[in-house]
Parts: sequence; C-alpha cells; structure tokens
Amino acid sequence: MSAATADGWHGVAGGAGARDRAVRVWAPWSSVVRLHRERDGATERIEMDARPGGWFALEQALRVGDRYGFVLDGDETPLPDPASRRQPDGVHGLSAVDDPAAYNWRDAHWTGRQLAGSVIYELHLGTFTPEGTLDAAIGRLDHLVELGVDLVELLPVNGFNGTHNWGYDGVAWYTVHEGSGGPAAYRRFVDACHARGLGVVQDVVYNHLGPSGNYLPRFGPYLRDGSANTWGDSVAVDTAEVRRFILDNLAMWFDDFHVDGLRLDAVHALIDDPDDHILEAMAIETDARSAHLRRPLSLIAESDMNDPRLILPREAGGYGLTAQWSDDHHHAMHVAVSGETAGYYADFADPGALAKTSGSGFFHDGTYSSFRERDHGVPIPPEVPFWRLVTCAQNHDQIGNRAVGDRLSQTLTDEQLAVLAVLNLTSASTPMLFMGEEWGAHTPWQFFTSHPEPELGTATAEGRLAEFVKMGWDESVVPNPQDPETFTRSRLDWSELAPDREGTARHRRLLTLHRELIALRRATPELTDPRFAHTSAVAVADLRGGQPLGSFRLDRGAGAFDGVGGLVSVLVSFATETRFDLQTPNERTARVLLATTGETRMAPPNQPGPVALTLPAWSAAVVRVR
Repeated sequence: MSAATADGWHGVAGGAGARDRAVRVWAPWSSVVRLHRERDGATERIEMDARPGGWFALEQALRVGDRYGFVLDGDETPLPDPASRRQPDGVHGLSAVDDPAAYNWRDAHWTGRQLAGSVIYELHLGTFTPEGTLDAAIGRLDHLVELGVDLVELLPVNGFNGTHNWGYDGVAWYTVHEGSGGPAAYRRFVDACHARGLGVVQDVVYNHLGPSGNYLPRFGPYLRDGSANTWGDSVAVDTAEVRRFILDNLAMWFDDFHVDGLRLDAVHALIDDPDDHILEAMAIETDARSAHLRRPLSLIAESDMNDPRLILPREAGGYGLTAQWSDDHHHAMHVAVSGETAGYYADFADPGALAKTSGSGFFHDGTYSSFRERDHGVPIPPEVPFWRLVTCAQNHDQIGNRAVGDRLSQTLTDEQLAVLAVLNLTSASTPMLFMGEEWGAHTPWQFFTSHPEPELGTATAEGRLAEFVKMGWDESVVPNPQDPETFTRSRLDWSELAPDREGTARHRRLLTLHRELIALRRATPELTDPRFAHTSAVAVADLRGGQPLGSFRLDRGAGAFDGVGGLVSVLVSFATETRFDLQTPNERTARVLLATTGETRMAPPNQPGPVALTLPAWSAAVVRVR
C-alpha cells in the first residue's frame, strides 16, 4: 500500500519488513469473494471478509513469493488483482506480491529535477535498444548525460497482453511489463538515472484500458456506462473508489519507484466535474508527496484543449498541474520547416503561426480551427511562466501516427534538421526530444502491436489500413502493425553513430549541434527566461522560395521588453538568403553564440554598434545583441 492511501486502499498492504500482508479488493458486484493463494506448492481458497461499500478484505493473507488472484461468486477461474504489482505470467495470469522495501536504493541524496529550465528526452523502452529492456536502457544513459538532457520520459510501461506495443494498451496499471524487466528492473533504472543526475518522468494512461486482459468490469463499475473515447470505454473517475484507485497508483510511482514526474495521457478524455476534477485531485496528491519527499514532482498533461486552467495555480481557479503539452508550437515548427500543410497542419500555414506560438504559447486561443470546424482554445495569461508548456519538433505521436511512421530525418535535408533543432531548443517553452532525433536517426517509428488474439490482431490491422486508405494512401505502403518486422524496423540503429561506419558523419554533426544547443540553453539566462513579456517573435512570409516562411526572428530576454536589458536573438533563414538588422548599443558588439553554418556573415564585423547579419538559405544563428 502506498503511503498516500486512505481507508479505501486497493491491493496488498506494504510496509518495510512486513511478512504477512493484508489484501483488499473493491468488488461491489459480487456477494462472495475468495482469495486464491498458491504458496510453497500448495493451493488454497479462502473466503474474504465483506466490508461496507463493496469491499472485501483479508488480514495476514499474503507473503512475498505468493501467487494469488480473486474468485468472484460462483466463477471458479481466479482473476488477477486489479491493483496487482506484478504479473509474472502476463495479464491473464495470477498476481504476485512485490516488495518495494526490498530494494536498496542508492539515491538518498537525490534532490530531484524541476521542470523549469529542463530539457526532456522521450523514449520507448522496446525500441530504444536492441534488447528492449530497462537494464539495457541503463547502458545508454551516459549518451543522454553527454547530450545534456535533464529528464528521461518513458512511454507507458504497465502490463499489457502481448510482447510489444507502444504501451497505451495497458490493463494492469500498477505493474511494470515483465518483458521490460518488471518492477525490480524499473527500480534499477530509476536509481541509475538518479546516479547520473537524470530525472525520470513516467507516461501513465488513466483515460482508458487496453482491449485484452481488462478484468476491471468483472469487479465493479470502474468504467462509465454508455461513455467511450477514441480508445475505449471511459474510466469512471467521478466514482470515489475509482478515484482512489487512480490516486493510489499516482502515489505509487513517486513513493515506490522514486520517479520525478508523470506525463498524463490525453487528459481531455477524463470526464469529470470541472469544479471537482480528478486532475486537481492529482495535483493536490502530488504536491503532498512532494512536500513529504522534499523534492520537486511534476505532472505534465497531454491535452488538446488549449485550456490554461490545467496549469493555472489552484489559488487562481486552476487545477494546479505543472505543465501541459502544446501541440500548436510543434505544428507551427513542422509547417515552417517541412512545408507540409495537409490535415490539421493547414491552419499553421498562416505566416504568423510560428511567431504567435513562440510569443504567446497557443495558436488557437479562441480562433477558428479548420480541423475541428469550430473556435478553439483560450489565451494563456501572460503571468503564467512559459516553461509550463512542453513542446517538441517530433514525438511518438507525431511520428508514429503518420501512415508509414516516417521521421522528419527521412524527408528533410541536414540543413533543415539543424534549423528545426535551433527552433526547438531555443524556444521559451520546455523543449522535448524524441529518441534518435538528436542524431537524425533514419529508422522509422511505426505503429506496432502484438495482440495474441487473432481476431483482435486482424481488426487492429484492418482498421489502421482503412483509416489511411480513406486519406488517399496506397495500402501497399501502410505497414501491418501485427507484423513483427514493423516492430523490428522501429528500433533505433545505434551504429548510425559509429565513427568507423560510412555515412555516419552527418549523424555525428547533428548530434554535436544538439549538444551545443542544450549547453548554450543552460549557459544563457535569456534562453530559459520564462516571462512572456521577455519573448518577442516576428516571422516574414516567403515570397520566393515556396515555403510558408522566409525568415523568423525570436528575441529572448529583458531587452525584448525594455530595450536595455540582456537580449539574445534567434535568427532563422528558410528557403532564401536573409539579412537581419541588429540594433546593438554603440558601445557593444554583437556576438554570434552559435550558427548552423560557417557562411554566416556580419557587417561590419567585430565592431560596436548596429550590424547586419546575413544568413544563407536553411540556416540559423543565435546572437547576443546585448
């Protein structure tokens, strides 16, 4: 049991040194619940004590090493614990008792990583290394340290049926998938991250459950009747016991696994009372854990609502989450560099889109969204710090939900990728990288599944194919998610960085640029200044090169506001050469802090006062103006 739980705790009670542990389950649709227990080769079935409110409990019932499940009424098949901490034989098998206190943590001096000022690195364990395990990922952590990132964000790791998928088909929220190494390996991974100064953010899914192995409806009304979202039946988050089930799980990650933050998947699919929302309850619970553990803990919401209420303080009527993803800035950067304007990218062909998202956060802040066919979004109050928006040039969704899972490195030039890196890592928001992006990995990241049930696998593959054929794609190029090769193709190829392999120099150059950009961001106060008023952006439409934008300028620092304080300018030339006039004080000399090309020209060179900086097509520079 997590230290944060109340009277209605779910699952097996914990506690350091505990031998015989109590177990509880909420099963209001059953009259009789028996504990199925396997211990030392013997099997027992023990009737549990009925408690008020649909609870069943048994004291001194389980020990570490036991396998167990619950037998409901007259059904003789034991079901796994809804709050199982370990499923050694998969999501259909018996549960096992996990003892968090048995691990000897080495991170007693870990003080955490705040989100403000950080850079996030998103990865999928199954495709990050050839082995696809937590222990194998530990072997690549030094690469992330050298890159300069602060937080490692793992795609969902909870139990699902099958050997591999993205992680969003999970049904056992309290477990760590055995194929990744289980809970013991997860603790080793977090400990190894903390030893290297890396924080860990875990992606969690509370808005739906996967299609195979979801036994919650057998126990009680965990799901909402007659309500579904894109991925399945809605979770009944407004039910007290279900809410406790979620909050206990949230506290588990902080208490038992020592993670530093949670990324909350698709919170717009959580249906609840706006004035007593589960998101606010999560924020309150997280703040309580943070106070007790004495280190910062973050909640990052994925939301397409463009609603600042999520990140406003509770004192100001908000939910008090730490941050939220902002897809608008991704869309604006993507269109500016790739020129792609199909689907939801259409609105971002507006020449002012990149400037607006760079200076105001949301593009749709009450404006008409052609993709949604309605007005969308609310402006962000300027008092909100910019770092509360997490943005990216690429992520698992924006790559994997393309028909063939192609990365931008498969269509853009090296120069364009360099420009995109500058735009992403100098933004006022919290930047995030997707694994392999830092070196322009050529491996795709496709949609893959491994449903053991033939009918479910067929339905998934046919549904995916029909979706893209409807959009005009040739069905022969859309990969079958059930084909094991789709998963294999999506693994990172680390040999792309090998110094003795032909053609890897371009990957190493892009990696060097990312390292330099992150180091520059860390060394330059203006680049992490979170104030909206200290950020100003101007974009100029392209009249010759066939791109939405010809040039872009982002000014960061107090000088953008008062004309006197420090000022760093991020200058980008897209498809055509661009001249930028920089108004430096007469006694100061403009200084190029970083440039993606050696062909950057400044006139007059190395002299105080105003200068003109000329950038060739598809290049960028970061300049200290004063």
